[in-house]
Amino acid sequence: MEDTRFQNIRVYWLAFVVYWGIVLFGYDTGVGGGVVNNSYFQKHFGMVKEDGTQDKHRVNEVSSNVVSVLQAGAFFGALGSTAISPRIGRRYTLLAFALLFSVGAILTTVAESPSNGLALIYAGRVISGVGIGGISAVAPAFVSECCPKEVRGRITGLFQIMVAIGVMLSYFINYGIGINIHNSVNVWRIPFGFQLVPAGIMTFGLLTIKESPRWLASVGRKEDALNNLAYLRRRSIHDEVVLHEIAEIEAAIEEERIAREGLGIKEAFFGKGNFIRFVIAFVIFLLQQWSGQNSVNYYAPQIFASIGYTGTKNSLLASGIYGVVKVVATAIFIFFGVEYLGRKLSLIISAFGMGTLFYIIGAILKTHPPPAVSSSDVVTAVSPASQAMAAMLYIYVCFYSMGWGPLPWVYVSDIFPTRTRHYGLAMASASQWLWNFVVSKVTPDMVSDLGWKIFIMFATVNVGGMGVFSLLIPETKGRSLEDMDIIFGAISQEERTANIVAQERAFEETEGKSVHSIQDKV
Repeated sequence: MEDTRFQNIRVYWLAFVVYWGIVLFGYDTGVGGGVVNNSYFQKHFGMVKEDGTQDKHRVNEVSSNVVSVLQAGAFFGALGSTAISPRIGRRYTLLAFALLFSVGAILTTVAESPSNGLALIYAGRVISGVGIGGISAVAPAFVSECCPKEVRGRITGLFQIMVAIGVMLSYFINYGIGINIHNSVNVWRIPFGFQLVPAGIMTFGLLTIKESPRWLASVGRKEDALNNLAYLRRRSIHDEVVLHEIAEIEAAIEEERIAREGLGIKEAFFGKGNFIRFVIAFVIFLLQQWSGQNSVNYYAPQIFASIGYTGTKNSLLASGIYGVVKVVATAIFIFFGVEYLGRKLSLIISAFGMGTLFYIIGAILKTHPPPAVSSSDVVTAVSPASQAMAAMLYIYVCFYSMGWGPLPWVYVSDIFPTRTRHYGLAMASASQWLWNFVVSKVTPDMVSDLGWKIFIMFATVNVGGMGVFSLLIPETKGRSLEDMDIIFGAISQEERTANIVAQERAFEETEGKSVHSIQDKV
């Protein structure tokens, strides 16, 4: 009997390597707010008034800039990857963006002078952002194209686990620095320099994996596509399962070529069954960014201070625990829940759960406001109301992690055909980074100006926007990538079946000719 326990081990290894770039995604989005919140960083770069008090407006301005310029660069990186990836392949595109990211990381690490240090940090964050944007657009497509449908949701969902791990790392590195380093440039050099670790792992790891079979097939390299698919499935190139899958891929690609030949980007966006997929890709990330989770992610110390967790140790430690809860909850859902509950039901439960908890936090914050609102204020004890709100935030991130955290990437990776998948992932990634930028830019001022109302606002988005959206989209659980054209009306089931049969016959004829040729030579 065939041993299938490690059948997909090479696919898991590919996802592990590629998603180190996504650790960068999470780490970079989480690290900025904590660095700017450090008192020495504020003093060194002129964010403290002459009387020694914090210049709140200046802190908000620098904090939003350090976080948001990364998102701005990522927006352009995601769009730029659209032109690069279809030409040179997923693997080399990721390698180029990883190297570009490293240049930006070096710039932020070497910044020191009070006169131009912030300029170097801003420039480095923009360049790193371009790298992260490209990685975030290409990585899900690469992994999705290499996964068998039985485990695709679980493996592509590793994206969000890696994001959560990156965010958690940023919180605990900032926590360690906040406790142990007080008056040194290392308060930002260590967090920014650490970016080079996952970047290096990804760069060298990319040298050990193979190109996407679906991309190879889409550019006419059929033999390479078959060899790579067999390698990833750990089967022979003559195996029936591999030949059927490559036939399915070829059938889908041939259909797309015939239907869309010479029509370019216009057809990619407006071809039959395509436009609604791009609308879903744009809206799903608009809603995700306004769920409130990223506001907590980017400015966790400030958010926890706003509900009463003040003092450097309290605010950073509460943030770190939040990061741990997010990683654990995401991992449990990805490995045990995503294929059981399906995409649609998970998104519905997630949206209404998050909204309910944010309404509760907003109500408690309104009726039991904490005495201090700065993460650097000294406080002797945390009130029971603040403890309750922190507990609600920890439960909130569990609901986020079972739906609206990992599933938008899984869902968008599911719905696009091979020819337009990268356009779709780039649209999704650009939407994510665009709204990421907006949210990260306005969050510091919203926390200061809205108080408890910010949680009510996010709760309303969770229930009224995300909940309704989840009810309207189709389920994709257990369907192959090639089935998506049928779900969205680009082709009928009968036409698809006929095309697969034709491709299988073509492969059988090719195999037969090869066998006869060998026999003749013998």
